[in-house]
Amino acid sequence: MKTQISIALLTSLLALSPAAHANFSVNVGAINVNPDNSSSAINEAPTLGLKGDSDTQLGITIDYAFNDKWVLELIAATPFSHDVNGAGGLAGNKIADIKQLPPSLVAQYHFLDTSYALRPFVGVGINYTAFFDEQPSQALKTTLGTDDVEVKLDDSFGFVAQVGANYKIDKNWGLHAMVSLMDIDTDATVYANGAKALTSTVELDPVVAMFGVRYSY
Repeated sequence: MKTQISIALLTSLLALSPAAHANFSVNVGAINVNPDNSSSAINEAPTLGLKGDSDTQLGITIDYAFNDKWVLELIAATPFSHDVNGAGGLAGNKIADIKQLPPSLVAQYHFLDTSYALRPFVGVGINYTAFFDEQPSQALKTTLGTDDVEVKLDDSFGFVAQVGANYKIDKNWGLHAMVSLMDIDTDATVYANGAKALTSTVELDPVVAMFGVRYSY
């Protein structure tokens, strides 16, 4: 389902092109997600909190230029993996392993004109984050007194704010750098022996940074 959503976003972007020679750019490089890590106290266990670590993966973004100033960018990546660590009573202990995909669609405004090699831009857009493959840790199972434990994080929609720059090396090749702040809020639920045991509202709100190679055609 997560792959279908990413494909649907890409298809929508491609559909904007009136001709085969549309002005597209593909950016490939390292992309890092660094969560803000704030969460509410988990119900029935106020000393138990959630803190996710950062992760770096392969990032792929596709740009479609409407004109010299306005660009639509699709941000995609290979799945991010995070250790979710405890706070309060479980400080220093891993709660779970999770994976997530945060595809985003961003409208960018590019400054200066195309004669400049270095062109900064700003952007705003929307983000959809899908969480999957949540694996509870042994520390959480021990705390709850059972091995029958499940951790579920709800998918999320939110806004994106972005700044960055492109550097043109020649007609086709260049460099791409961007930093985005994503609004990612999710409800985390822990089940023990099939019954809801713990819940928490988690505000990940990560800073997402990417640096890579750019190819335009």
